[in-house]
Amino acid sequence: MKISGEVLGGKNGGLDYEAINSVASQIAQAAETGIDLAIVVGGGNIIRGVDAQNFGVARTTADYMGMLATVINSLALQAVLEDRYNLQTRIQSAIKVSSVAEDFIRRRAIRHLEKKRIVIFAAGTGNPYFSTDTAAVLRAIEIQANLMIKATKVDGVYDKDPKKYADAKKFESITYREVLDRRLQVMDSTAIALCVDNHLPIMVLNIFEQGHIVDAILGKTVGTLIHTGE
Repeated sequence: MKISGEVLGGKNGGLDYEAINSVASQIAQAAETGIDLAIVVGGGNIIRGVDAQNFGVARTTADYMGMLATVINSLALQAVLEDRYNLQTRIQSAIKVSSVAEDFIRRRAIRHLEKKRIVIFAAGTGNPYFSTDTAAVLRAIEIQANLMIKATKVDGVYDKDPKKYADAKKFESITYREVLDRRLQVMDSTAIALCVDNHLPIMVLNIFEQGHIVDAILGKTVGTLIHTGE
């Protein structure tokens, strides 16, 4: 599951613990189904690289700042999951922060999942110039996930911005080729290419709609399913 940083920031940005608790409650419901669950969080509620670059921060530096922001978000989410929902979690980071998280090791992550621990992947890919969407797809492929859920504030993929256009049409299902042809801003092209090459389906849904994550896990129609068309 990819959770955007903006989701954890609520209306005002930063860390909104009511929003984090709402997200955690959905994760707890998903865990009750017995699935193996891994999570990648963004950092946009704390820092957006584009904004930093506009003030003269180098792209590489801005990206590393963003990676550290995802570590902060991961720690906040872990704390709520463990303290309020009694769930076992492990954070694995792509950059070294050994005082608060394990290094990312694929085999160890899979072992945690086998023990029904929720694994939170922090710090993106560990490299600048790659988005957390790309990191989420990469980690999903590495742990051989059956489905990636992109949990956002929007209830699916539309043909145009539903906040600006009342007649925006929502897709129940769409192929990656259509996403590219229509230039829909779902994920960056690197993430989409990885999905296509590895036949990874993605479900885009609104995490604040109670029960949607569990419904997606159970194969019910929620949000928008993006697939290869094969």
